[in-house]
Amino acid sequence: MKLKLGMIGGGQGAFIGAVHRIAARIDNEYDLVCGAFSSDAEKSKASGLALGLHESRVYSSYQELIEKESQLPQQERVQVISIVTPNHVHFEPTKLALQNGFHVVLDKPMTFSLAEAKELQTIQQASGKRFCLTHTYTGYPMVKEARQIVQSGKLGKIRKVYVEYPQGWLSTFLEGSDNKQASWRTDPTKSGAAGAMGDIGTHAFNLAEYVSALQVTQLCADINIVVEGRQLDDDGAVLLKFNNGASGVLIATQVAAGEENNVKVRVYGEHGGLEWQQSDANTLQVKWLDKPMEIWRTGGGYTSSYATHNTRTPAGHPEGYLEAFANLYRNFALAVKADIAGEQPKAECLDYPGMEEGVRGMAFIENVIASGRSEQKWTTFNI
Repeated sequence: MKLKLGMIGGGQGAFIGAVHRIAARIDNEYDLVCGAFSSDAEKSKASGLALGLHESRVYSSYQELIEKESQLPQQERVQVISIVTPNHVHFEPTKLALQNGFHVVLDKPMTFSLAEAKELQTIQQASGKRFCLTHTYTGYPMVKEARQIVQSGKLGKIRKVYVEYPQGWLSTFLEGSDNKQASWRTDPTKSGAAGAMGDIGTHAFNLAEYVSALQVTQLCADINIVVEGRQLDDDGAVLLKFNNGASGVLIATQVAAGEENNVKVRVYGEHGGLEWQQSDANTLQVKWLDKPMEIWRTGGGYTSSYATHNTRTPAGHPEGYLEAFANLYRNFALAVKADIAGEQPKAECLDYPGMEEGVRGMAFIENVIASGRSEQKWTTFNI
């Protein structure tokens, strides 16, 4: 059985919508049956028809999609709605979808503000529907393996966490051209309170908490606008304190000229550490205090069930960004299908980012921006 999938946003010319559709198709768990692909009705229609949808299931707005789909017989209507709009159009469609009985997959960050995120959490809990937030990098098999190693206690008590996400694509005033991605991501009315810290800093924050299995309790932020004329931050560094006493450093910048998307995380404990980076995603370095470093590889027979569950190909065959993205969609689908069957989903299937990660991500944005503006050295991580 395939789940019936609908999409809000992601029309012609949009970047992330196509990525979501590819990710949803990889494991054959979904059928795209409807969509409202743009706030422009004609563009939405053209996008839907180009994707092979019947014109009766291509809608001119997300409100129309949710209203009309809710009226269809149970066996026909959409079951999961994927929302891939800019940040300021996350809250309302997600709220409507959950309140009308649909499961939701949402692009990050979760909302425009922390207040919206907390309200969505209450709505989702009342709805009984599942929710997935697409923090892609937690979908990599060796990132999951890293978390399992940490949780096994083999590294001892965690002491240090380093995470960095360098990009260079906003090294110039790109929003001054007709670049759609640059325009909305640097616009405070569409992106929210943060630029780089919201766009990629939330990914780095999520990765640090996921791999370390810890939570940030305090932070100290240095937030910068490097490119003249830009309205939101394009560079920053954050000192972190975690709930076990560990300390860490987070770096997120979009003005590191020449850099692409090599997000990287390192975690160190009493007995050893580990390191993973997206440029060599199939490799996990495991380092020990008293013996040589080990190289762990995706597809190795020694990996945990969480890594093997999210691995598709034999060892040596690279699995990348699209497969990691697809792992989130697949795990979410398997969890929803288990619910439909009245079964308890496997723990591996429940290993996808959800509402708690979304709320913490929005809290990260607001706390980081507040800290960056404050003269106080350390501030409490408030939710």
